[in-house]
Amino acid sequence: MKPFDLQVNGYAGTDFNRDGLTAEALHHACQCLLEDGCTQILATFITDDLNAMADRMATLVSLREADELVRSVIAGIHIEGPFISPEKGYVGAHPAQHVRPGTLEDAKLLLDAAGGLTRVVTLAPEHDANFLTIEFLANHGITVSAGHCNPSLDTLRAATEHGLTMFTHVGNGCPMLMHRHDNIIHRALALRDKLWLCFIPDGVHIDFYSLKNYLAVAGLEKTIFVTDAISAARLGPGTYSLAGWDIRVGDDLVARSPDGSHFVGSTVTVPRILSVGQEQLGLSPAELERLLDTNPRQAVKIPE
Repeated sequence: MKPFDLQVNGYAGTDFNRDGLTAEALHHACQCLLEDGCTQILATFITDDLNAMADRMATLVSLREADELVRSVIAGIHIEGPFISPEKGYVGAHPAQHVRPGTLEDAKLLLDAAGGLTRVVTLAPEHDANFLTIEFLANHGITVSAGHCNPSLDTLRAATEHGLTMFTHVGNGCPMLMHRHDNIIHRALALRDKLWLCFIPDGVHIDFYSLKNYLAVAGLEKTIFVTDAISAARLGPGTYSLAGWDIRVGDDLVARSPDGSHFVGSTVTVPRILSVGQEQLGLSPAELERLLDTNPRQAVKIPE
């Protein structure tokens, strides 16, 4: 098995979303990922000032080019925002003041900064007028994923007809309280034949019994496990950063906002997913290989 994680914001003390990322810090993160059995990732950049996002991506691209180990681990970039929903609950830990509707001009700016490495873009379909951004990205070979969003079922289905093929961390990036039936989780599951469905299997973002239900409905054919790891992953309790946030990780290893009101990324690692996948979810090694290796590579068209 060669796990490929589509959503990594940072690792082992290194925050990809900070200004001033150094070659040493990036190399350290990638070395630790390899030690933990994660062979490749998409370095993930979340919503911020558009130019700040561009600068951070350009820095990582430059550092990656100069380091063979980093090139082998970082297979590409996942841009999560800023074209997401500004609504409370759906915006999650993303700074609402920097959220904006999708436009071709802004999308091109970010893609240019990523130096051809963009593999996934997460956005809100309902904030992309006429699905022009989705169509543009899909036509450039980029996997377009819905996330931090609240489109109607009709809008979500229409987005799939314009190139949307994935849903980012189903069951998260949404409010704690929603309509019991007509909600974004059920809409994503309803389109399981059209979308790759990604889940964070840490028992925190989704209780294991709920995740077992989701997996039973979705099936494993187009399901993907991601960590959504932040700089705190691998390090234990303490205070860490994510794009300027001070993140608190308690003894329960849960990453929360400073006021404790919501989760901010995850500290789960591939070894932990392999463990709970068998013990809590009843998955076989072959099934876990599909969720952590085969499916993510197919979804973003990256071979081993």
